[in-house]
Amino acid sequence: MTSVILLIEPNKLFAQNTKKALEISGYTVNIAVSAQAAIASADEQMPALVILEIELAKHNGIEFLYEFRSYADWQSIPVMIYSHLPQSRFKLMPKQLKLLGIDHYFDKAKTSLKELTLAVASELEDEPTSH
Repeated sequence: MTSVILLIEPNKLFAQNTKKALEISGYTVNIAVSAQAAIASADEQMPALVILEIELAKHNGIEFLYEFRSYADWQSIPVMIYSHLPQSRFKLMPKQLKLLGIDHYFDKAKTSLKELTLAVASELEDEPTSH
């Protein structure tokens, strides 16, 4: 069974390119364009990992994280931020990011899809797989 990744990305072209890169590596990718759609998607099919763009319409990525982490079943799901908003402009400090369960923060301008895919593989290597 392949790991399911929930990709929260409002830019459709960027979402499709990211999805393709991850699917080539063998992952199943569900795309959500908003925080509300992401919660619904995670409720429908629990992801092994979430990749989150911070800049979302209506509810931003941090609001999503607080809601996402409020559900007991989702507290241990790893979340990677992959955003156009550089971490240096982001208001939360590393300690706060850790409390929200974020171990990786990638700047889209500086991180290739290959680097993202390698980070995903590294994060999910401990996931049990059935063959």
